[in-house]
Amino acid sequence: MEFSKLIDKRRSAANFMEGVKLTAADLKPVFDEVKLAPSAFNLQHTEYVVVLDEDTKEKMREAAYGQYKVHSSSGVIIVTADRYAYKQTACINQGMVHLGVINETQLEQTVDENTAFYESRGEEFMKEDAIRNASLSAMMFMLAAKNRGLDTCPMIGFDKEKVRELLNIPNTHEIALMITIGKEKESSRNLRGYRKPTEEFVRFV
Repeated sequence: MEFSKLIDKRRSAANFMEGVKLTAADLKPVFDEVKLAPSAFNLQHTEYVVVLDEDTKEKMREAAYGQYKVHSSSGVIIVTADRYAYKQTACINQGMVHLGVINETQLEQTVDENTAFYESRGEEFMKEDAIRNASLSAMMFMLAAKNRGLDTCPMIGFDKEKVRELLNIPNTHEIALMITIGKEKESSRNLRGYRKPTEEFVRFV
């Protein structure tokens, strides 16, 4: 889809067509594109948990305070990010050593720099940066999904600790948001909400 049209067509779906099934194979091409999303130092903090099983999805609905769009959706996606992704610096960059792009000394320097960058800023910064990177990835996911004919809705109205327990999400990972996915029931769609004129939210200096 042409990019401007894609942005215009993407909506936060308040309701979905029930009975539309999605599989891991349906979503893999979306995630194959999402992996190209930017992340700080290419640390790729973001990890997704995809719930397609109906029974588990209903438990997710309970954690989301009974919201109907969780029930009617084809799947529920939890976007998480590793606060300690910097500890994966060596693993992520090892391929660059094998390709001869960097040498072992440069890899060690990168590991030391990333470690110092995060550990000197502390836990609160690590939490903020995890959520920041997860949010970048999540937006890419929603656009990639729409480009393949799927509708989404980002959500923050859920009990994070219930979700963490249900899906066995480790405490090292921040839960950034929930995304419901499926085919929107357009007959129940409301008009798009008011958007500020560009001049009200952009300042050029």
